[in-house]
Formats: sequence, structure tokens, C-alpha cells
Amino acid sequence: MSADGPDPRNPYDMDEACRNCPALVETREQVVHGYGDVAADVVVLGTEPTAGADRTGVPFTGDETGEAIQELLGGLGFSESAPESAEPALENVYLTYVTRCRHPDREATDEERRSCEGYRTAELRMINPELIVAVGQGALDALAFEYTTRSVEDLDVTAEHATTIRGRGFEILPTLPPNVATDDQWRAFREHFASELDRDYRQTKGQRRK
Repeated sequence: MSADGPDPRNPYDMDEACRNCPALVETREQVVHGYGDVAADVVVLGTEPTAGADRTGVPFTGDETGEAIQELLGGLGFSESAPESAEPALENVYLTYVTRCRHPDREATDEERRSCEGYRTAELRMINPELIVAVGQGALDALAFEYTTRSVEDLDVTAEHATTIRGRGFEILPTLPPNVATDDQWRAFREHFASELDRDYRQTKGQRRK
């Protein structure tokens, strides 16, 4: 990221004191908005903050799940930071979640996801990525209706893992969360992600920034 660019933490200045979901306000440590390069061609979208992200305030950091994602990004040239970094130096990638607050005992409700929809929609509209990595079923569900021609019921992240789904204006790469995927499944996704970058994305890298 450029040294004179916006702060990578919540660069769009979204409401860090959001109280739209009272039950989550009571359980979260903080609101976890997006983090990374606002000129990114790749967005990594998770379902909701893990305990680590709730503690650090940065998506995909602070625990084994975050370290697996950061290691993946580093191996593909998107990060120069150690996987355990709480504020990774990212280039051309943006990290975010469907819902921004964590409940330690349950997933977000449909109503809570709808309350966060405006944040996610605004980020994707402003970034206009080429690729979206959808980490987990919740992330894939959030993209299905608005951004693909397929229904939520037709998209299963296990079946779609390490494949490419054509979206409206970008491609979606679904993956099982790294703490759920087997070693073979995670390796398959890493290889598929790399092949998509080589096949399409790297051929046009930089054109949108001229």
C-alpha cells in the first residue's frame, strides 16, 4: 500500500460504534470493519469475525484461522508481513466480513446480516474488485443473490470449494475456512487461487490503476 494512502484499518470511515444489533453490541470487543488496500483487485470476504479478529480489530488476524489466510496471501505476493502480524502490510488485497461483530456462542442471525449489508455493499462498490475469495458458506450466501445468477440453495461451499463462479463484474473463488478444510482441500484452494491469478488477473494487473 502506498505510504500516502488512507489508513488500511477501516479506510472508508465506517461507524465503529455501530449499535444496530443490540445482542452483538453486548458480546463484541469491537466492530471489525474492512482492512487493506482500497485500490485492491482482490477482496477476501469472510462470514463474521473470529475471536482473534474481534480482539485485533483487523479481519483474518489474531488466531490460527487468520494466520492461515495471511500465510496464503503472503505466498501469493499480497503481503510482506509475517502471518501472525496483527496489522499486515497488504498490497492489492482487501479483507472484510459479511457481519462486523462477533457473538461467541452463535452465528449472526439473518436480521443481523441484513443490518450489516450496507457496509459490505458499499465496500464492494467502491473497490470494484476483479476477484472475491468467499471464505465459508455465509460469505458465499451473501454474494449469491445479488452478484450471481444462481440461488443461495444452489451454492454449497463444500461442493464449490476451489472452483470459480462467474459473478456480475467479478469472479468468486469459494473456499472452506482454513480451520475446516483438510490439508488436501486447503492445498487445492491455494493452487486454484494461484492458477486464477496466473490465468486472468495477472495478465491485466495494473490496467485499472493507470
